[in-house]
Amino acid sequence: MLELALHILDIAENSTRAGAKNISIDIEEDDMRDIFRMDISDDGSGMNHEMLQRVLDPFYTTKKVRRVGLGLPMLKEAAERTGGSFSITSKMGIGTTVSVTFGLSNIDRQPLGDIPGVLVALITGNPDVDFRYTHRTGHGCYEMDTKSIRKELEDIPIQRIEVLQFIRRHVQEGLQEIASLA
Repeated sequence: MLELALHILDIAENSTRAGAKNISIDIEEDDMRDIFRMDISDDGSGMNHEMLQRVLDPFYTTKKVRRVGLGLPMLKEAAERTGGSFSITSKMGIGTTVSVTFGLSNIDRQPLGDIPGVLVALITGNPDVDFRYTHRTGHGCYEMDTKSIRKELEDIPIQRIEVLQFIRRHVQEGLQEIASLA
């Protein structure tokens, strides 16, 4: 995967397959500490100790369509290549959290990519799941929460094209507002 947004998409899709109804995606860009951090948490079924031990094995996957699970091993490698780290915690019946740090200014750090597109794809494909996206930089914080959006929409389905277009624009504008001036 060439963009971090695609890793986020992969992890969030894993969360939905695990029955998650709430998924949080938190990103922090810290210029002072030279860290780019991503945390993706869910309230899905979680993993037992054996599954958690095997999650970084590229030949282990719970997916039925393909028999390799390269997403998390590739993400871990990408983080470590920049001097960062990777961790995953999970509890059965509670959920899973994937935490990854990268060297923010490291030349090998993958670009964030199309976060607005990934969020819209997740919402479109999982209209009954609530997504919370938070992105912090030294210039501010942007938040998008589908629970709040649904509340405002009342009876209008969140997957209507007009709503999805609004969400995409809102995320794009929000991220532009907090973008680094570097």
